[in-house]
Amino acid sequence: MSKPEPLVTRLAFVASDRPEAQEARAALIARYGQAPDEAAQVIVALGGDGFMLETLHENLKNGRPIYGMNRGSVGFLMNDYSEDALLERINAAERAIIHPLAMTAVDTDGRAHRALAINEVSLLRQTRQTAKLRISIDGKVRLAELSCDGALVATPAGSTAYNLSAHGPIIPLDAKVLALTPISAFRPRRWRGALLHHTARVTFDILEADKRPVSAVADNFEVRDVAKVHVEENRDVALHMLFDAGRSLEERVLAEQFSV
Repeated sequence: MSKPEPLVTRLAFVASDRPEAQEARAALIARYGQAPDEAAQVIVALGGDGFMLETLHENLKNGRPIYGMNRGSVGFLMNDYSEDALLERINAAERAIIHPLAMTAVDTDGRAHRALAINEVSLLRQTRQTAKLRISIDGKVRLAELSCDGALVATPAGSTAYNLSAHGPIIPLDAKVLALTPISAFRPRRWRGALLHHTARVTFDILEADKRPVSAVADNFEVRDVAKVHVEENRDVALHMLFDAGRSLEERVLAEQFSV
């Protein structure tokens, strides 16, 4: 029989640079106190989705759960803001566990750059000319040449972000699949991407890299002039996000599929 989670009483508040986020942080610290980072049971992030991603990246190694409240412009990953009954909300919250993508990007000088992505790894053309990519899955070439503005691999949690804007599928959190989505595919024009098992290793070879330079971006970490990019899920890293009861991330992803 598993032990119940300890009651959360110690919070650490972090906020984006937006004035409303800083004001909220000051008000919440005055009401609930500010635990030292090493003693905090939960980190409360105040801002928008971009700040939530920053906070998750900063806490990749310590495993502390993050509870976000929206004090920014986009808040899909955030809970509604309220100063009242915060400890009660957090103790009743539902937990989402997310595994990031590991990107290894080798540039045209042969240097390897590594980064983790919570939402997606995207490849993007750097000039007016289309990119040309060869796509392999687990070492087997699946698409010999894709002419496009770019392509991306998205996690289920990130499937409602850039992936959705690129007309990729929305993925339930427990589906154990990744989305491979082209960005403005020119040839083959009708290719709309693929759903891959979460253990798949995706390799992009950039064709004509000198003539058609491509950058690789893991969330907000960019490598320019890449020649080859490997992407795979990192199961050794687990990120914990907390959502108000009845408003879990799984519920939000499901609801997004029925929005019109």
